[in-house]
Amino acid sequence: MKQTILFDLDDTLIYCNKYFYFVIDQFSDLMNDWFGGYGIKPQEIREKQTEIDIAGVHVSGFQSDHFPQSFISTYRYFSDLLGRSASPVEEDRLWKLGRSVYEHAVEPYPHMEETLDELASSGHELHLYTGGEILIQQRKINEMKLERYFGPRIYVRSKKNIEAMEAILREGKFDRKSTWMIGNSIRTDVVPALTTGINAIHMKTDSEWAYNIVGIDVEPKGAFITLDQLRDVPVSIYDYLKQLGHN
Repeated sequence: MKQTILFDLDDTLIYCNKYFYFVIDQFSDLMNDWFGGYGIKPQEIREKQTEIDIAGVHVSGFQSDHFPQSFISTYRYFSDLLGRSASPVEEDRLWKLGRSVYEHAVEPYPHMEETLDELASSGHELHLYTGGEILIQQRKINEMKLERYFGPRIYVRSKKNIEAMEAILREGKFDRKSTWMIGNSIRTDVVPALTTGINAIHMKTDSEWAYNIVGIDVEPKGAFITLDQLRDVPVSIYDYLKQLGHN
């Protein structure tokens, strides 16, 4: 039975978080060089940066400037707190460091191509639904040549939430019983999928951004499956449909 399958991009099909963590490590090292003598611990710096970054996403969604701005805002917070003069040169360095995360190489998760090939060859319709800015996400899509699987069925949203999911489903007149959302984020993939009445597959990652970790208080109307690797997606969908009596 043909299914409509929406895939998340970052940390579902391609790596993303690990590059942010790498840049945050560099930020923490710089801040420790500048503020370490004031008795501030690296964990305090990281917690403040996370707090500021997530607050920005709640207000305006996934905008690329939020991340480097969170570095500068954290820097200014501790400068004010400790009475250390802020330096335009240091702020510029932090801004460029934060922006560098969007220039990293695009690296697929294991079995990405095999999984998409198998689903497409089985007759399922594949869609890509990702959060962020169009130019940044389009670069990743182009480098991975993902249009061969998704064609024009690509949605990039600055705010990836229940309302955005509902709008996509309504505008596309999706059959919700045969539609799936596959992604790593409980907040932006799983909860919107379950709330709008479609099937969901949660792809677990080794480490997850704090923003994505929320409780699930929605009763699934269809499937809700948790997997560790992409290559298990096709058989999981097949097994679910088999249980329903579909061939």
